[in-house]
Amino acid sequence: MKNRKALVIGCGIIGLTSGIRLLEDGFEVEIVAAGIPPDTTSNVATAYWYPFRVSPPEKVLPWAAFTYEKYMELSEIPGIGVGVFNFVQIFDHEVDDPFWKPAVRDFRRVTKNEMPPGYVDGYIAPVACIETPIYMNYLVNRFVESGGKITKLDRDIENIEEISTDSRLVINCSGLGAGKIFNDKEVFPIRGQLVKTSNPGLKDCVNEEEGPLAVSYIVPHGSYCILGGTAEDNNWSLEIDTKTSEEILAKCKILDPRLNGAKVLGHRVGLRPGRTKVRLEFEQISEDCTVIHNYGHGGAGFTLSWGCAEDISIIAERVSG
Repeated sequence: MKNRKALVIGCGIIGLTSGIRLLEDGFEVEIVAAGIPPDTTSNVATAYWYPFRVSPPEKVLPWAAFTYEKYMELSEIPGIGVGVFNFVQIFDHEVDDPFWKPAVRDFRRVTKNEMPPGYVDGYIAPVACIETPIYMNYLVNRFVESGGKITKLDRDIENIEEISTDSRLVINCSGLGAGKIFNDKEVFPIRGQLVKTSNPGLKDCVNEEEGPLAVSYIVPHGSYCILGGTAEDNNWSLEIDTKTSEEILAKCKILDPRLNGAKVLGHRVGLRPGRTKVRLEFEQISEDCTVIHNYGHGGAGFTLSWGCAEDISIIAERVSG
């Protein structure tokens, strides 16, 4: 393969970061997708650094660590939607250190005085928080200004033959779409529903994943908060469930009673691209076309994005000769 052209399928967080990284390596890159920002699953994500519902940990850790440091750099740039807050995870039982501890700075245990009633263990670390509408727009502009091209399709891609005939290097960042395009039976949706409220002055992200309020989290973004949530495997519904929203609000108000005075500003639903494990590898689908897969990130697309993009660039250099 002598040319330096790459076609990226998907314009969410994974597709955009992969495309940007390839542009930096001198590739000519086009992204094709039926949904482009602001109409992507990434745009409705809660979006803070945390390896949620993703595997395998031995590969997730280096991808997450690389992305963590990248976000710390990006947080120094004003106006692009990347900030830093404390991530606080609490438990009603004693726990070991998380597998992702080596990836973060200033990790420490939550003290008893900091623990809400009913909880006995927890930890805290500074992590990136991302305002998705702003950050996704930043990525689109960065991609285009770096010479990339985005083509909006009028329908979803059904199979790889539709787009690979003239493309010798394809980067598959299609998320859930990979199940159909590549007949991958390991792909499944993880439905997430969220509630947006006003922010009564909260600064820390609080997460309760294993106890009586699981799964609950509070994610403050300046003037508003994103409250979650759900993680429903194999549920394809994008409809707002009123009862679920009420449950989310009730649980989060227990986590932080200051939310009792918060005003509900809206609701979100998104389908995380679940898979038994992230698929990041190349596949020679014909004599003239190589596909590099980058999908199956579960609830950790933003958390792994730059690390996976780095591996994409390494593989692309190798297979492009």
